[in-house]
Amino acid sequence: MTKQVKKWEVIKGENSWTMFKVLAEFVEGFETMNKIGPCVSIFGSARTQPGTEYYEMAVEIARLLTDEGYGVITGGGPGIMEAGNKGAKLNGGASVGLNIELPFEQNGNPFIDDDKNLQYRYFFVRKVMFVKFAQAFVVLPGGFGTMDEVFEVLTLIQTNKISSVPVILVGSEFWSGLKEWIINVMLKQYKNISEKDIDLIPITDDPKEVIDIINKFYEDEEHEHKLKPNYEL
Repeated sequence: MTKQVKKWEVIKGENSWTMFKVLAEFVEGFETMNKIGPCVSIFGSARTQPGTEYYEMAVEIARLLTDEGYGVITGGGPGIMEAGNKGAKLNGGASVGLNIELPFEQNGNPFIDDDKNLQYRYFFVRKVMFVKFAQAFVVLPGGFGTMDEVFEVLTLIQTNKISSVPVILVGSEFWSGLKEWIINVMLKQYKNISEKDIDLIPITDDPKEVIDIINKFYEDEEHEHKLKPNYEL
């Protein structure tokens, strides 16, 4: 038996204990999030600095969301995440942080409610909390992590694995090139998506329009969208 095979045997023995850790994170997350009420998830870069355009825009969007009665969910870190929590916290709204253990960048920001500050080791458990309890997704400029989050949400909506909810891209300068590529290459050239899928990603630079899109979605009597968790497990 080679050294690598022996190592694999040891790893197999650890898998059962990993499941208990995963279950513990799910249980804590569900017990906390079920008590909060309707929320909106805000995604964006951890590297965005206070005082910059998109940081302050995220603060304003979160403030407006809490005016409408929504709590705000972020990844709990600095940058856009901090801005989202700040706008909610300073306006008296529910401010949720889903922190993840990372080798760099991620530290809990000071604007998360003490009883809504959750810690995660596993990205996939954290993503479930983002998606299950969000009534909309607001996505500001970010990096690979932001792209991963937004495209996972779009895939889940496209395949009817979660309820159809608004996904709003904020920042036309940042997002317009990507949307053009999706239309011209993904849709027209390769036909890898349907034309209706383009409607899933509106772009705006106006915080008030973010709120208008969400409100219009839930006030649409024809489709009767309801505020509820996105799926049952």
